Amino acid sequence: MNLIRHATYFMASLLLFASLSSSFAQSDEYVMVTFISGLEYWRDAYRGMEDAAQVLGVRTLYTGAVRYDISEQITVLEQVIAMQPAGILLTVMNPEALKDSINRGIAQGIPIVTFDADSPLSNRYAFLGTGNYQAGAVAARYLCSQVSSGEVAISSVPAQHNHVERRQGFIDTLENECPGLTVVAITDDRTDSAVAAREMAAVLMANPDVVGIFATNASGGVGVAQATREAGLSEQVTIVSFDFDEGTLDMIDEGLIDATLAQSTWQMGYWGLKFLYAIANDQIRSIADWKAAGISPLPPIVDTGVVVITAENSRFWRR
Repeated sequence: MNLIRHATYFMASLLLFASLSSSFAQSDEYVMVTFISGLEYWRDAYRGMEDAAQVLGVRTLYTGAVRYDISEQITVLEQVIAMQPAGILLTVMNPEALKDSINRGIAQGIPIVTFDADSPLSNRYAFLGTGNYQAGAVAARYLCSQVSSGEVAISSVPAQHNHVERRQGFIDTLENECPGLTVVAITDDRTDSAVAAREMAAVLMANPDVVGIFATNASGGVGVAQATREAGLSEQVTIVSFDFDEGTLDMIDEGLIDATLAQSTWQMGYWGLKFLYAIANDQIRSIADWKAAGISPLPPIVDTGVVVITAENSRFWRR
């Protein structure tokens, strides 16, 4: 990942956050709140949000926790809620930890829609994101098409709801459709390529016969590819990753990552803002009074899907 570019992007978001914070009482400002806010992954989602904002004639703001730190994300979300924006598009680091803050924002009349990672037991109006269990199944089927037997490892984020679903879909599909492949290790990469490389290096040392690795996020994919290269196992190990940042696409073209699953992050941002706008402007008439009825007028879950990227089609995802 290009850390300088990510740092520049994050600093720009901080400056924008500071410059607009005094005007948040206005009715046309919508905020995207993420974590590890400098990740390239979020840029495509925010681009979709900005494109929708141009259509709707509203303003947007990007902010989030700098680190993978739930306390920091709670603080950022509470600060945004205090500013009373027109709506919040939120990705959730920990579903239980953020539930109270989400519910508090909703109770104050702020529409909140989650994207990419959900808090399903909160009062959020809707979730837009990948059907993660099914995406894990897609990853398993691709791996099984390349290798039919042997040991498999997973690089993931155990506490994050979307990663839990990806892992489970992957594991269940291997057990049901490709029993020759056995998961022997699951690591916690904390969405950090250096951590992913270090953790997977230890797995490969203990399990030198591993033939496949599934990484449930882009940073994990880059990290495990580095680990297999350093262990001299790139030819032996088939790697299936997630997302399509430049680092991942480069490694696919170099043959270090075999495939990755592209999420429709632009759609999450675009339709997420349109959902928020519809709620904020009372445009939905599904029943006479959905607020009094205590229901969400939006579809609770929208699956934005995945596409398998390999060296054959990676050029279409280049910016």
